[in-house]
Amino acid sequence: MIVRVTRKRRNKRIVILGGGFGGVYAAIHLEKLMARQSAVEICLVSRDNFFLFTPMLHEIAASDLEITNIVNPLRKLLRKVDVLVGDVNQVDLRNKRVLISRGHRKPLQKFDYDHLVIALGSTTNFYDLPGLAELAVPMKSLRDAIQLRGQILRYLEEANSEDDPAERRSSLTFVVAGGGFAGVETVAALNDFVREALPFYPNLSEEMLRVILVHSGPAILPELGESLGRYTEKVLAGRDVEVRLNTRVKSVTEGKVFLTDGVSIPSRTLVWTAGTVPSPLISSLPCEKEQGRLLVDQFLGVPEWPNVWAVGDCAFVPDLRNPGKSHPPTAQHAIREGKVVAQNIAAVILGRPLKSFSFRTIGLLASIGRRMGVARIFGFNFSGFFAWWMWRTVYLSKLPGLDKKVRVAFDWTLDLLFPKDVCAVHDLDQRRDIRWPDRGENTSGNNGAHEMGSLQLNLDKCLGEIDNDRDDALERFLL
Repeated sequence: MIVRVTRKRRNKRIVILGGGFGGVYAAIHLEKLMARQSAVEICLVSRDNFFLFTPMLHEIAASDLEITNIVNPLRKLLRKVDVLVGDVNQVDLRNKRVLISRGHRKPLQKFDYDHLVIALGSTTNFYDLPGLAELAVPMKSLRDAIQLRGQILRYLEEANSEDDPAERRSSLTFVVAGGGFAGVETVAALNDFVREALPFYPNLSEEMLRVILVHSGPAILPELGESLGRYTEKVLAGRDVEVRLNTRVKSVTEGKVFLTDGVSIPSRTLVWTAGTVPSPLISSLPCEKEQGRLLVDQFLGVPEWPNVWAVGDCAFVPDLRNPGKSHPPTAQHAIREGKVVAQNIAAVILGRPLKSFSFRTIGLLASIGRRMGVARIFGFNFSGFFAWWMWRTVYLSKLPGLDKKVRVAFDWTLDLLFPKDVCAVHDLDQRRDIRWPDRGENTSGNNGAHEMGSLQLNLDKCLGEIDNDRDDALERFLL
């Protein structure tokens, strides 16, 4: 069943698909440019109701930052944009319609558009490797970072009480696949987090830990060049991180990770950062593609489809300075693409000339743990504490929202003074401490009275224990 949106239609409707860097910054700039155009309606469709600042995602997994400090509510960022939380099911370019699912029990909603911005981003590519999609932990979303943190702590808890050396070895071996920015920052943060958590587990020692980075190339961080890659490898090796080069993951089971060079690693944790692919919806569109991404022109428009635009990871944006090549799918490029596409949409509506997209990468930075980093800014290489300081300064300045900047800076300050939090927060399927009677039972009779009596006794017992603990704590405080 499909329901057409019956809201009052304005003269022009701009629909943006995707709540990542490209889509959100396109909406931000369109909101500013179209502020005086009352005949224009801007809609942003996003799976989540928040914008995730992904460059700091590894710090959530490593307990450096609180979960909500790197997310911004979309309705707070976009005051004059209609935010629609849901999944994009279909894009009908010929009829200028988008079908959106906003819940399992709700019918599909149909939205017509005059201008469409496709910014659906990318998803994790598991390359159909056996066991990978089911067992590996990607690092693309907030849920992934929370899952990784919980999994690390869960295995530390199990290893602390494990008597079998083989099982303990498997629980304490952590493998990260992918030697790019995401993989290096994740393995560095994970290594620091695990080693700082060990003092809380009396039966564990650093000699039992194995943290391994697997990379298919000859040097990690190839985007920064070989010299910084070798420097990073040396720093990680000095912190007992094993770096395995020129190999890749072949398959994974619940207890082992198999590599293409014949090595099998006993491990229950594999973090996958070794590949992405454009959103599956892109392949269904009748548009020209390059490397699986939507091919756009110099104005970020999709050829042969007027008023259809594409930005971000799902778009192949030609580099005017290097014919035949494209701009890399990074956050700093997506932010600029969002701004230019907003300017061009406004130009079409207002009858002004379009602007070509051309942007040269300002710099690349990576945090490699323990207040160390590597960076290349305007062709100059930096490493050590200064590069780490630049990483934090640059990304803090790019984080949207003054309140979020303050919260992150406060978290970083507390991290200097106090040990990391080792709370493993998991979603519980049901309450296990209270057994409710079945619906089919007659709770008005003796059985119901018995259940209620047992429940009351358990509750009184719990309250008594709480009172005793409170009295003991008060007595210790007074002494």
